[in-house]
Amino acid sequence: MMTTSLYGSLVPFFLLTALMMAPVSESRKSFREIVSISGGDRVESEGTQWAVLVAGSNGYENYRHQADVCHAYQILKANGLKDENIIVFMYDDIANNENNPTKGIIINKPDGHDVYNGVPKDYTGDATTAANLYAVLLGSKTALSGGSGKVLNSGPNDYVFFYYADHGSTGLMSMPVGDDIYANDLMKVLKQMHQAKKYLNMVIYIEACESGSMLQGLLPKDMGIYATTAANTEESSYAYYCPGDSTDDDPSKYDTCLGDLYSIAWMEDSDANDLGKETLQKQYLTVKKRTNLSHVMQYGNTALSKAVLSTYMGRRSKKVASIPLDELSSSNSRAVLQRDADLVFFRRQVQKAKGSTKSVEAQKRLDEQITHRSHLDRSIKQIVNHLFGGSNVASMLTTVRPGDQPVVDDWDCLKTFVRTYEQHCGRLSEYGMQYTRAMANMCNAGVDKDRMEAASIQACSGKAK
Repeated sequence: MMTTSLYGSLVPFFLLTALMMAPVSESRKSFREIVSISGGDRVESEGTQWAVLVAGSNGYENYRHQADVCHAYQILKANGLKDENIIVFMYDDIANNENNPTKGIIINKPDGHDVYNGVPKDYTGDATTAANLYAVLLGSKTALSGGSGKVLNSGPNDYVFFYYADHGSTGLMSMPVGDDIYANDLMKVLKQMHQAKKYLNMVIYIEACESGSMLQGLLPKDMGIYATTAANTEESSYAYYCPGDSTDDDPSKYDTCLGDLYSIAWMEDSDANDLGKETLQKQYLTVKKRTNLSHVMQYGNTALSKAVLSTYMGRRSKKVASIPLDELSSSNSRAVLQRDADLVFFRRQVQKAKGSTKSVEAQKRLDEQITHRSHLDRSIKQIVNHLFGGSNVASMLTTVRPGDQPVVDDWDCLKTFVRTYEQHCGRLSEYGMQYTRAMANMCNAGVDKDRMEAASIQACSGKAK
């Protein structure tokens, strides 16, 4: 169905007639005017609604990311999106994991209902790669490797919702398998989508540490994309509905965080309200208030936030009573830094069955995590010290660029530094990802690959990784 952009208050009679008489396919609903009260907004048609949902982690200690994505699917499905228009990336190792006390069920809050049932398994296991995600967004079936083959088959009249939940850091976000998603690569894909007219408008929600760095200074306002992120360019996002370190302090039997604060905020708000009445801007303000441990940010064309949620999340009428913000928080809720949430799981496992084989194994993994973290902290500081001197270590680790600039000028340099470090010092891991800020600052300071490699060898050669 054609999309029409009209300006001013007068709509030509012949155009309205043509629109009313145009055939409408089953997947494209009837014309609905969105009348501008200011005279400057477009009158748009109801194109097809598409969604791409991505959980970028695996492992039971990262339970929450797949739970978030499953919950997002249930919201879209309940509000009328078809499975053929929802594409899901998740490793799918949680529902039937040996540590899951309710096999085949995933919940997203204490005493919550199952959000796993019915979720399409489009890209699971080894198919959960950045390359496959890019292919899906671009609608390129020939570029896929594994998976269902479902891609974003959208067009110029359509609305796209993209939601990602996982670990991130300065300029990148994780995927369960293979390479990370770098901000410049994601932006290249978004620009190709825009040029190919893969959408009329697009909304992006990102749950990750330093998630603002994926868009700051990169996302133009003229691409028809509105985005919000769980955090700015320099801070962690937070896991939520987490158990305590002791098995005596709450009733949780899952031993892991069930959700993420930003994600829980937008999804529970969507559950509680009529999507046809609440705007994206209203949801942003609600989420910003509830996500009180990090700064929720907006990017791109913020004028699009005037649209109601149903424009992207499903148009099925939903008559529900609004739930006050304070009532959305659970008495069992506990927030934890994203990068520390895995320790919550291991400590719970140690406490839960002291003396058992499982407890001993959990203690071993906990010790390995703590040792690895110490190695990361020490090696990065030694590299910076070697390159800039001890007095500059703190500034290189913490310096943040102004809000109108991307976090790094040379993205190839950042990718090279990450690879160089991992080659000589071992994997960064979710905890170590925070140090990509230092690597970005090194690149911006003019450090080349040879100097970075020499510093990495000096810091890590022959030492535990």
